[in-house]
Amino acid sequence: METITDPSTTRSSAEKRVEKNVKIKVRELYKIFGAHPKRAIDMLAGGASKAELQAELGIAVGVQDVSLDIREGETFVLMGLSGSGKSTLLRLLNRLHEPTSGQIIVDDIEITALSRRELLRVRREKFSGMVFQQFAILPHRTVVENVGYGLEVQGVAPDERNERAMNAIELVGLSGWESNYPPQLSGGMQQRVGLARALAVDADILLMDEAFSALDPLIRREMQDELLELQSRMNKTIVFVTHDLDEALKLGDRIAIMNAARVVQVGTPEEVVTAPADDYVEAFVEGVDRTDILTASSIMQPVKETAHVRDGPRTALTKMRRSGLSGILVIDSERRLRGYVTSERIIAGLEDETLEHDRIDSRLLSEATSVAADTPLQEVITLASEGSVPIAVTDAAGRVRGVVVKGAILAALARPESGRKSEDFGGPGNGATAAAPNDAKALVTDGQHA
Repeated sequence: METITDPSTTRSSAEKRVEKNVKIKVRELYKIFGAHPKRAIDMLAGGASKAELQAELGIAVGVQDVSLDIREGETFVLMGLSGSGKSTLLRLLNRLHEPTSGQIIVDDIEITALSRRELLRVRREKFSGMVFQQFAILPHRTVVENVGYGLEVQGVAPDERNERAMNAIELVGLSGWESNYPPQLSGGMQQRVGLARALAVDADILLMDEAFSALDPLIRREMQDELLELQSRMNKTIVFVTHDLDEALKLGDRIAIMNAARVVQVGTPEEVVTAPADDYVEAFVEGVDRTDILTASSIMQPVKETAHVRDGPRTALTKMRRSGLSGILVIDSERRLRGYVTSERIIAGLEDETLEHDRIDSRLLSEATSVAADTPLQEVITLASEGSVPIAVTDAAGRVRGVVVKGAILAALARPESGRKSEDFGGPGNGATAAAPNDAKALVTDGQHA
């Protein structure tokens, strides 16, 4: 979770692993609708609320003191209830709304300091237009003419315009429909036209305001999947507004949650779900299915003890007894996972003269269950329910980074309950209890395997 007043000071572990340049910087941004905006800002700074300014002065606060960084190539989601300021903030980024005060910087260009002429140029170079909830396509133009409209405004020659429009049409899966008119298309297809129009411009930043909210649930999910697939290929900076938490969690690399014109939390989906910043955010995430959000890395624990492939069987037994384990993961000198062995098998092996006794004989090892750090919790639950051994969490080179035990899964699935401590439930600092989902009820806590 990040500090809102200084977005650059704190990063999650995931963000540290993949360093990205900051594409959009927002600093101390305000948008006041109504007279006497400076007075309004002074009152807000003095502790007045958005509701108080509306009641006393008839002033609407659109955005209040927002500072955040949006990184290059990420999908950054702005979410909140109606009236929270998310759409206003989106429109401030390219100055469709004029900021009252504060800074917006895109690639070291201060958007808030540009003249109208300079702003138009930067919009064309940096922004791919906007994709709205209402499709905003021209009914009297064909699909290819709609998709090429932004290029036409830019003065792109007809041949190049048509080629780029056709490429965008193919990208969103509308090949064969380029000569049709919007009334001949379904709602989902019309939204694809709007998306293709933005993509045809091929600028770095794509702004999307409740783009899928008007679609039927099934078509909406299809468009979400389509956007994820497109983003994996395009790697654009996308700022996406939604009021739907499930949509935000599915699409967002990071999420900014807004309440009463302020950003109250910025974080990855996992951070927002597991560490809500306040009661407002906690209420938002209360009903979230954590199995879709949490990953193996978020619930893994340090490995209590490991055996080395060169260890003798008695050494391995000593390690297990010292740590209260009934089985142990076996690794090599580079911490790569080689298998799993139980104390029962080692004791039996000591009596077998055909086995090596100066090291753990490979015939005693069983295959260890392992997952990558980013494996979804739902998959981890399935593996845990099928076996009784711990699940090793490994990196790309196969090195052991942690272990998942069944008790940690249950603790992660349980819901926070105020006033009760995590140790009351055996959870690792989770402070959680409640009925776990049905697919997790079969898990039996086994703290002896680690």
